[in-house]
Amino acid sequence: MADASDDLGIPMKPARPVVPGPGAPVKPPAMPPRAPDLARAAEVIRAPEAPRRSGDPITQPRRNDAEVRKLTVGREITLSGEITSCDKLIIEGSVEANLTNCRDVEIAESGLFKGSAAIEDAEIHGRFEGNLVVRKRLLIKASGRVSGTIRYGQIEIECGGQISGDIQAQPSAEPELMTTDGAIARAAS
Repeated sequence: MADASDDLGIPMKPARPVVPGPGAPVKPPAMPPRAPDLARAAEVIRAPEAPRRSGDPITQPRRNDAEVRKLTVGREITLSGEITSCDKLIIEGSVEANLTNCRDVEIAESGLFKGSAAIEDAEIHGRFEGNLVVRKRLLIKASGRVSGTIRYGQIEIECGGQISGDIQAQPSAEPELMTTDGAIARAAS
């Protein structure tokens, strides 16, 4: 009958080990190591936070890749409206929008952005048309085309990249002068 269970694919309990004679040390059966639970493997282990004193300033923790608020507009997709609170925007299709509270924008060669944007960094391989305020670095790649009202902290244009319109460098000491509607709080001398 023991052979019948093998034919059905039913696992059997292993046979009990032979008990050694009197006076022999009893050795517990060896257990294989426990496999980790899948739920536990997916958990992120975080260090405990230090208690905050009432006088300490509140600081934002750095986001890791899993926590980044990223929006990707794929090829042949058209998006229009308002985009807010986005850490990274990747445009491979077409976007016509007002972009605020966003940190990084990357426009692929196939991408087009029309509208206004106030951001930290921009890397443009495709086309941007409208009002652009880049507080830190504006990088226009060889295939990039930027036109409109452009304000930037630093600019880098690869050979072949194009920029046209009302273009001004913005000193980092004057962030209040940067606006997305193209208006300047005080005239440049």
